[in-house]
Amino acid sequence: MKYVIIGGDAAGMSAAMEILRNVDDAEITTLERGEIYSYGQCGLPYVIDGRISSPDHLIARSALEFRKRGIDARIHHEVQEVDFEAQVVKGRYRAEPFTVSYDKLLIATGASPTMPDWEGAHLANIHTVKTIPQMNELLESLQDTRHVTVLGAGYIALEVVEALKSRNLQVRLIHRGKQLMSLIDEQLAEHVLAEAQKHGVEVLLNEQVTGFSGATRVEAVVTEQGSYPTNLVIVATGIKPNTAFADKLEQWGNGAIIVDEHMQTSIPNVYAAGDCVAHFNYVKGEYDYVALGTTANKQGRIAGLNMAGKTAHFKGVAGTAILKFFDLAIGMTGITSNDADKLGLAYDVYTHKANHIAGYYPDVQPIYLRMVVEKNTQKLLGLQAVGAGVDKRIDVFATALAAEMTLPELLDIDLSYSPPFNGVWDPLLQIAKRYS
Repeated sequence: MKYVIIGGDAAGMSAAMEILRNVDDAEITTLERGEIYSYGQCGLPYVIDGRISSPDHLIARSALEFRKRGIDARIHHEVQEVDFEAQVVKGRYRAEPFTVSYDKLLIATGASPTMPDWEGAHLANIHTVKTIPQMNELLESLQDTRHVTVLGAGYIALEVVEALKSRNLQVRLIHRGKQLMSLIDEQLAEHVLAEAQKHGVEVLLNEQVTGFSGATRVEAVVTEQGSYPTNLVIVATGIKPNTAFADKLEQWGNGAIIVDEHMQTSIPNVYAAGDCVAHFNYVKGEYDYVALGTTANKQGRIAGLNMAGKTAHFKGVAGTAILKFFDLAIGMTGITSNDADKLGLAYDVYTHKANHIAGYYPDVQPIYLRMVVEKNTQKLLGLQAVGAGVDKRIDVFATALAAEMTLPELLDIDLSYSPPFNGVWDPLLQIAKRYS
């Protein structure tokens, strides 16, 4: 059996290893357009300020290590076309064409940063942060940089802003929207803005970028409101699935590939997983796009098992995510009130400020919670949290979402308690007790 996997990172190599474990004499070929396999993309922002001393420390396994395990792990192989009827993958290895036939194919091509069609986008010192080579280029440019402008207000943008400030750089953040972190409701986003300003970040909201100015290097970011001098720009305005060659497959609105619970696409013998696919959101009850490394690894494993002849199911995602921003943690799972409005749901929102540990214990800090609950049934729909101790509450709530629990049922969960870790009533239980 010939297996071909397009993409050598999280989803692709998770699948390859499952096939290797479960199929005797499997012929596995992986095609990676770059030269680096299996690295932790989510760790890239922490290389900027030296918390991770080198991008190379993010590499889990090299192509050579996979070859030693019996996988034909190729580098610099960029796929340009798939003949789904003939079951042949076509592309270029450096300047030379190549073809590889398959019995079963996995598309795990991930996503790439978007770069809007702005005037002056070709200027030097305009960067995106998605791959190790891109990070190496950024680190070199930062050597003689004093001021950086970050465009965007999502996960990567905020993590990059924090890392740049840790390097004692002047940082400006420009975003076209009205708040930082559009994935949370604006009431909690106010705390994120205050945290940025507390640490000396210049934040410009409701500003639409139109281009860049400069001779050979970027010298200013131009918006509809004005021109802002800078030495370097990092664009973190979003990502787009790498699926241009797969337009014969059923796709979601942004080009992400539609798959079923077995990670099968609309064409037989073709599977897809990771950031290039649409993800079924079991809270919303519809497809969504939540590009996270955790999901990519899970989907890759499930795709590999099904390609190997096993039966495995992917239930979906709840949109669970968390990030660190200076002294805050920002977490979310399930849907927000904005999502509920779009879905036409009847719901209640419960907000609560609590201590993240026992109030009398040293270094106690606040946690701000915003919970969305279905009206009448009190079925749990979503939670957002900003402050300290966020990870514990988000993960507990994500588990409750998977179990389709109601607000009163939260009170039945036996959560741990000791003053350095919690109060006698956990903040989640405080909400349940108050509103049930």
